[in-house]
Amino acid sequence: MAHAHQKRLARLRELLQGVQASALLVTHLPNVFYLTGFTGDAGALLVEASKATLFTDGRFTIQAREEVRVARMNMVRAPLPVAIGGYLQEQKRQIVCAFEDDRVTVSQFASLRKHSGKAVRWKGARGIVESLRAVKDAHEIQLMRDAAILGSSVMTEVIGLLRPGMTESHVATEIDLRMRRGGASGSSFETIVASGPRTAWPHARPTGKLLGKNELVVLDLGAILRGYSSDLTRTVYLGRAPQEIRRWYAAVVAAQSAARGAIRAGVTTGEVDAAARGTLARAGLGRFFVHSTGHGLGLEVHEGPRLARGQKDVLEAGNVVTVEPGVYVPGRGGIRVEDDVLVLENGSETLTTAARELVEIPV
Repeated sequence: MAHAHQKRLARLRELLQGVQASALLVTHLPNVFYLTGFTGDAGALLVEASKATLFTDGRFTIQAREEVRVARMNMVRAPLPVAIGGYLQEQKRQIVCAFEDDRVTVSQFASLRKHSGKAVRWKGARGIVESLRAVKDAHEIQLMRDAAILGSSVMTEVIGLLRPGMTESHVATEIDLRMRRGGASGSSFETIVASGPRTAWPHARPTGKLLGKNELVVLDLGAILRGYSSDLTRTVYLGRAPQEIRRWYAAVVAAQSAARGAIRAGVTTGEVDAAARGTLARAGLGRFFVHSTGHGLGLEVHEGPRLARGQKDVLEAGNVVTVEPGVYVPGRGGIRVEDDVLVLENGSETLTTAARELVEIPV
């Protein structure tokens, strides 16, 4: 991976020229990992024209030396903003240092500015590393394919276990346990299990509610595997689904299929969203689709690009996005179907493999 990290740092330095900065302070830990391989939970990376320096503390001395090959180490005892500011002041030269202004608190920035002195001019610059992360290389794509397959396998297994009388929390625990047993380091987000009228809540947290007969169940899960996330949703029915539920489900699947069919390099993210939204509108369900069609996926479960109404970002080969239209009818229930999709030059590849057909569980 050292070669990949070197390439990423080289590309980052090219982007820094575009914002007229001589250095970039990277404080968002997923970005630090992306550039260096460092997995510690305290650290920052200073990228300069000819070198990169990882600042962390003594708890991570051995770990950093084993994981990082592309940056020199600076083990600090003071708080990171104090130590980094002092390091920059010691350079005794004028520096324009960009920083992730959406990742730094007011207090942290005040400390950086105080301890770096007047020779350093700080320049807010957000999204520079994220713009690199949005396009995955072949190694990352394989990791994400593996994470998607693991999540799909757990989804299929758990759907087969669902019975009335189980609690939502019990089902969520079973999902998390099976992802861990499959090799995941954790969940990409708090697992969602919702049943009955609560399925109309797009981000319902699992509760002690019992799964009941003749109701919808939404399962939304994601596995972190070797650093990369998956994210998928399926909706099932406990019992024989009434005709109205079947119609809603068919419309959601059709909307998702239309969106996945629209994905290819060169298409705007707004066009993908419009494909899903238009399908649901034609089915008379447009007003019940209350969120965006999807989001980027990678080291974090939510990253760029965003598939949303009116967005002008252009998809690139190597983007990985979720496609997750849904219908949410207050007091009745909701349906969402979500998959992870890799953008290709002339189309797309769906990475998640769980069946999308409506599952009706005998009760």
